[in-house]
Amino acid sequence: MALDKPYKDIPGTVIFDADMARRGYFLNEFCMSLMKAENRARFKADERAYLDEWPMAEEQKQAVLDRDYNRMLALGGNIYFFAKIFSTDGQSFEQAAAAMTGVSRGEYRQMMLSGGRSPKGNKGNKGSRHEGGSYKGEREDG
Repeated sequence: MALDKPYKDIPGTVIFDADMARRGYFLNEFCMSLMKAENRARFKADERAYLDEWPMAEEQKQAVLDRDYNRMLALGGNIYFFAKIFSTDGQSFEQAAAAMTGVSRGEYRQMMLSGGRSPKGNKGNKGSRHEGGSYKGEREDG
């Protein structure tokens, strides 16, 4: 019997729970492997070959190759493990998070300094599952 997950009704938010941890186990382990210089070098030399050493779903591997961090989240990845990929690519967490939210680095920084995105318009509606969400806009029905 599946557990009730009332937190699934938060637009634009992926909750990293036990189910997601199981789904993304090897994706996150791959990320952690990048803590070692020799693994980073192997990954940078041939990303596909290095990824093929991990028993990840093809969709997860493709998301890594595409640097589609939002897709990686949906496939069980954890943002804190992705920091190893950001670092390998020479990106800061701020740069990567800005790209994930679809705003410039300056806009992202200002949003965070202002307390993050407003919950107004981004709250879930009981009985309704919202996909997506926006850091820039607000829904009228929230």
